[in-house]
Amino acid sequence: MAQIKIFGYADKISAKPGDTIQFHVSADGTSTAEAHLVRLIHGDEHPHGPGFIEEEIDCVANGTWQVEKQFTQVGAFLEVTDPNRKLALDSSITLCAFIWPTWPDVGHRQCLLGRWDNDKNHGYGLGINPSGRLEFWVGCGNEIDYLQAELPLQKQAWYFVAATFDARSGRATLYQEGVVNRYNSLLSKVAPVDYRSHVSEVFRFRQNNLVDTPFLVAGSRDWHALRGHFVSQLYCGKIDRCGVFDRPLGREELDAIRAGGQPPSYGMVAYWDTTKGYTDHGIGDVVVDIGPNRLDANGYNRPVRAQTGYNWNGRNDCFRLAPHEYGGIEFHADAMIDSNWKVTKTFELPEILRSGAYAMRLRAGDGKGLAEEYIVFFVRPRVPTGRIALLFSTATYIAYANERFATDGQIVQPMAGQPPTISEVDIEIYENPEFGGGCYDSHADGAGICYSSYRRPLVNMRPKYRISAFDLPWNFPADLSILAWLEHKGYDYDVLTDEDVHLEGVAAMAPYACILNSTHPEYHSERMLNAHEDYIAGGGRFICMGANSFCCNVAFRDDEPWIMECRKTGGHWIAWAARPGEYYLATTGQMGGIWTGFQRWGQKLVGNTFAGEGFAHSQPYRRMPDSYDPALAWITEGIEGEIIGDFGLGNGGAAGIEIDCYKLGFGTPPNTKIIASSGGHPDNYIAHDEEGAHAHQGFSGTHNYILRADMVYFEAPNNGAVFATGSIAFGSALPINGFENNVSQLLSNVVNAFVKPGPLPGSSNRPRENIGRFERVDP
Repeated sequence: MAQIKIFGYADKISAKPGDTIQFHVSADGTSTAEAHLVRLIHGDEHPHGPGFIEEEIDCVANGTWQVEKQFTQVGAFLEVTDPNRKLALDSSITLCAFIWPTWPDVGHRQCLLGRWDNDKNHGYGLGINPSGRLEFWVGCGNEIDYLQAELPLQKQAWYFVAATFDARSGRATLYQEGVVNRYNSLLSKVAPVDYRSHVSEVFRFRQNNLVDTPFLVAGSRDWHALRGHFVSQLYCGKIDRCGVFDRPLGREELDAIRAGGQPPSYGMVAYWDTTKGYTDHGIGDVVVDIGPNRLDANGYNRPVRAQTGYNWNGRNDCFRLAPHEYGGIEFHADAMIDSNWKVTKTFELPEILRSGAYAMRLRAGDGKGLAEEYIVFFVRPRVPTGRIALLFSTATYIAYANERFATDGQIVQPMAGQPPTISEVDIEIYENPEFGGGCYDSHADGAGICYSSYRRPLVNMRPKYRISAFDLPWNFPADLSILAWLEHKGYDYDVLTDEDVHLEGVAAMAPYACILNSTHPEYHSERMLNAHEDYIAGGGRFICMGANSFCCNVAFRDDEPWIMECRKTGGHWIAWAARPGEYYLATTGQMGGIWTGFQRWGQKLVGNTFAGEGFAHSQPYRRMPDSYDPALAWITEGIEGEIIGDFGLGNGGAAGIEIDCYKLGFGTPPNTKIIASSGGHPDNYIAHDEEGAHAHQGFSGTHNYILRADMVYFEAPNNGAVFATGSIAFGSALPINGFENNVSQLLSNVVNAFVKPGPLPGSSNRPRENIGRFERVDP
């Protein structure tokens, strides 16, 4: 009997009652699954907490769903729109391109550009063969003629390559010349590498084109009996300007293009100028054909743009300065941003749904392990009803989507202080490229993954999931402990997501007197960061519940908010590094990396931000002198002694995992009070690299006073205020002892004060202005 596996995703991550939502499900080993809508309340199964808690919801969609195996097109490529089949050339032809292969010796054929049917062997193509050599081929169905270069291609070296075919003589030629300068390639001219190859041969026949074969860049058409047409022979590397001619170009003409000259118009069928389309705010997925037929190409699985081209000279580090040097479009054979599965079920969310975290629970067979799936989404109210909002960090969830720390992260075990705890779903992620990685992973060719999305199964955005590298609930399942605390305390609250804040700005936050965010609010677009700043400055009261807060800069398109771009650069222990000249976001034109690079430290917003991290043991907080100020006594009211949070589901303490500290030099507001701090973290806690110009032994937990979680409070203008815990582990301490503990008491004190209209306890009693002052932040 086949093993039952169920995976799925929704088309929305944030919805409102009455909205239509679509679910896409793929299943192995079963044709049916039992579906039930559930409201999620607690997601950590740690035996010292309340365990997993869900509430079943009546819904018309509950019941048996018909499910099937669905397939995913993995890999990035361009497909040319050619309704009149101008590229179905059956006679003489020239194909040319600048290329920068990243994995020429992968061991299978990669198609650079062509109109090739890999199943029926019809058409033509220029590519790289399994031995890593440039190759040109034509096929007529029964037979294929090949011509290969004499030398294998070097990885990460720029070439100009071309293939010509003279139908009258049958002669085919390959043209391969390096275009390496001092900046654009892996090796310099001191390396004795021969890039050049020119070969020629007479083919036995001409190519024959099928009617429906598309012209593709970085792949070729294929077919399978179960999945139908798909794209195979996917290419890994960059392609700069490329073209097709209906005649064999001469050696001099090709030399002129290689030297940077304009391609000849005579015989041009298409020429894709990959530098066209840049604006000050980025570039999209359409690649412009400047030829006579305007055969533009469209990207699939978002080929990476804003990449350096063959003529990059090292002087400019951004496409905004020199777009003609940024013709590189990078392709990866394992890129994946949207599963594009067929819709399994569509329905309207019940109008009576209260705001909260929800999931469509699917079970088949015994409903255990991979036979159980939770497709998570969030429901906002049609009209805000509570004075409190819980803001889920969906941008951070997307950044960590399907991460593979335990298997691929070289620094993870020293940081964790323990071997990984691998579950069957971790193995499934690792073995199944159809799920794609997140922004902490790299493509198989070694390049970092800079695009991630939620329109695919996100197996680590589920309740009950524990990150294998650290054996902890991480992000969403950990954040449910905050939601469970709000439920237990009986607060009237709504939920928001990062997507809501990105799309609506401060207008999404303004209705609420008090907003709590989540345990790990690390990733923010500029709009999101601006909205937070405007909310607090405008009189909002904000509780930063976690750590590593407001650190990383990401971008979304308005028309596809489910896809996030993240370029790793600068400090912050980046999982991979964007290459020189490729630091800027193609989505917005803004530099990627961390907000520190823009002088927008998290301390400027919430008083503390990233100090360091470690995963072996968490520590308690100890009250600091500011907490004994009578004006602040309300924060610690009801708490005995100096120690707060010497317990927790997150490694035994309320202060740990990742921790944030107060730092006036990084913009902590000068009126900030330190209520409590942790200390004595073990040596697998390492200070963030911003804390020193040179790495040395004093960066570890027992040596460096910076490695502490500072619990801070300050008043903001217009009677606003901020309370920040400085610790990811804080939220996981709330459920201990049935939510009756001093961490829970302290948070209750803060929330109760924050939601009350009027001045805060101990404040200067400045009048609070009407909430209507908030203004929407336009893009």
